[in-house]
Amino acid sequence: MLRKPLAEMPCPIARTVARVADHWSVLILREAFYGVTRFDEFQQNLDIAPNMLTRRLNSLVEEGMLVRRQYCDRPPRSEYLLTERGRDFRPVLLAMLAWGNKHLAREGESVQLANLSTGERVEPVLVDAASGRPITDADYHIAPGPAATDRVRRRLSRSAEA
Repeated sequence: MLRKPLAEMPCPIARTVARVADHWSVLILREAFYGVTRFDEFQQNLDIAPNMLTRRLNSLVEEGMLVRRQYCDRPPRSEYLLTERGRDFRPVLLAMLAWGNKHLAREGESVQLANLSTGERVEPVLVDAASGRPITDADYHIAPGPAATDRVRRRLSRSAEA
């Protein structure tokens, strides 16, 4: 049975997974948020093979998460900068950070989110932009959007009834 490629599915989670869910891409984006821009820095920080790093950087550029900008002519060298689309991925990484600290950091938190001015640890939460309420209560559910197919509407109506 041939399956539809994830990038073509109507589900935004599937489309996201198709673009950035391999571990190297997520870690490259993490490094970019840490301020890394150059190939050799990515390679050193991630201990990744050059050919793999090249493929992943090219993929992230193609997906519009990073932009390549030449900073040296001889020899030609490029840096990789987050685009607006790439910067919009930050809450996803922060959610992964919080989840990993809560469930996987047996030895304690090696990385945490902190307030820049106070230095105090911050716990990221997803909130409703309109009300400011955390999206953790039973008042929220996944609902079909305007472009939802009948199949998606049926699936989501079952989950709303549960």
